[in-house]
Amino acid sequence: MGYSTADSLRTVTLDDVRGAQKMLSGVARTTAMEGSRYLSRRVGTPVHLKCENLQRTGSFKLRGAYVRIAGLLPEERAAGVVAASAGNHAQGVALASSLLGVRSTVFMPKGAPLPKISATREYGAQVRLHGQVVDETLAAATDYAYETGAVFIHPFDHPDIIAGQGTVGLEILEQCPEVRTIVVGVGGGGLAAGIAVAVKALRPDVRIVGVQAAGAAAYPPSLAAGRAVSVRHPVTMADGIKVGRPGDVPFGIVRELVDEVLTVTEDELSAALLLCLERAKLVVEPAGASPVAALLSRPGDFEGPVVAVLSGGNVDPVLMERVLRHGMAAQGRYLAVRLRLTDRPGALASLLRALSVVDANVLDVSHVRTDPRLGLTEAEVELHLETKGPEHCTEVNQALREAGYTVMD
Repeated sequence: MGYSTADSLRTVTLDDVRGAQKMLSGVARTTAMEGSRYLSRRVGTPVHLKCENLQRTGSFKLRGAYVRIAGLLPEERAAGVVAASAGNHAQGVALASSLLGVRSTVFMPKGAPLPKISATREYGAQVRLHGQVVDETLAAATDYAYETGAVFIHPFDHPDIIAGQGTVGLEILEQCPEVRTIVVGVGGGGLAAGIAVAVKALRPDVRIVGVQAAGAAAYPPSLAAGRAVSVRHPVTMADGIKVGRPGDVPFGIVRELVDEVLTVTEDELSAALLLCLERAKLVVEPAGASPVAALLSRPGDFEGPVVAVLSGGNVDPVLMERVLRHGMAAQGRYLAVRLRLTDRPGALASLLRALSVVDANVLDVSHVRTDPRLGLTEAEVELHLETKGPEHCTEVNQALREAGYTVMD
């Protein structure tokens, strides 16, 4: 289960990554490298996007999962494999197992998005729903491994997983040999560690920058302490990098080879996801958009050419809608206002006319007349408006006040 003491002491080398690349030939796609004129202008240097969101199963996870399972002994394969995941790792293990003819069982939280559950089943895994959070799901998977003898496939804490993920780094050097900075999202650290092993061995001058969500940033305190430490109750929309503790194997590599680990806010993640959709025409999950968030929040800090790794695109449609609204609000393109007005015929029409004067597009109106907080002749209205930026939001609020409306906090 997990990895042995020998595994935890084994270093990952460039030869390991090159071996993984040969193993993945015909299995994992060499994903596209797309230049971004918009990001290049914003950052002030050429920016390229490594599109692992277009990988089979929608993320880089297939690479490591396949290498790990392909390396099992015949008797281990016969026992089957087990994994725990809310999404990307689940699908990677399911497809890799099917391609290799190995039986797989994947434990997923009960609240996992239905599209991810369905995709994992379609890739050939037996899915078991257990627990409300990933820690509970992980415990169930490790118990299953102990009881049945199935091999537990860790999402990031194993040298074979890291070697597989490192093939992304080899592709980056082939596709953009002039690269000076690589920016990659970090959860447990498997992808960043693998890329760092491959790239630093061939191009030690290339700067590797990791990015974590501020609400789930275990690496900065771990690096400061010199050992892997846990963050209690990590909170972020970026579930792909929502990991409370670095993996022991990748942590040692990240500490040695990754130059810096930055953090980004939820607003910055939302804005980055929106930018990828609108400007690059790419569907990217919040974790996959984290490198773009770092570029947008610190545009002068990166020597170019820069490669940002879009690590995954498996975003639940419901979450996508919420994140897009969040991103629009962060950019001043979506405004929610709540106010009270006199409950009389024509009052709502007058309010809407005041908004039309300042060219605010009304998306939704909630009109409440019966509430103990309201006076006998009062009504409360909440409006969701499409706006054109922060200055337009200020103009809308000012127009409402000038028309005699009290905008409530």
